Amino acid sequence: MSTTHTASPRPLTELARVIRSKNSGPFTLTLDIIFSSEQEYRAIKESGQITRELIATAYRIEPETITNIVFFDPASAVKIVLPRTVASGSPGDRDVYGAQQHAPLLGLSFTLPQATPDSSRGPRR
Repeated sequence: MSTTHTASPRPLTELARVIRSKNSGPFTLTLDIIFSSEQEYRAIKESGQITRELIATAYRIEPETITNIVFFDPASAVKIVLPRTVASGSPGDRDVYGAQQHAPLLGLSFTLPQATPDSSRGPRR
């Protein structure tokens, strides 16, 4: 079997069972995406669609400000670390715990590979 990409992207909200954010200190946020299936997680990981540029665009920040993007295979999860725009608990902070900062991820969509018969193997029986 070979793979090709599907024609229409699927929303992250359909692919992940958990999409959340939290503080990872007073100056940084951690974004967690835990996928519903290992197969979809691996497909997205291997396709290279989750990039600093994608996350930076969603959060309207520069890609180089993203501290880390970590793929954690045992949990079929991705952890993204980025700076907070204001320190937790400081004047102007509207989300002391960082628990509402995952919202930009909710608008992301990804194209998954779709298995197609490999014509080089001859007819299927």
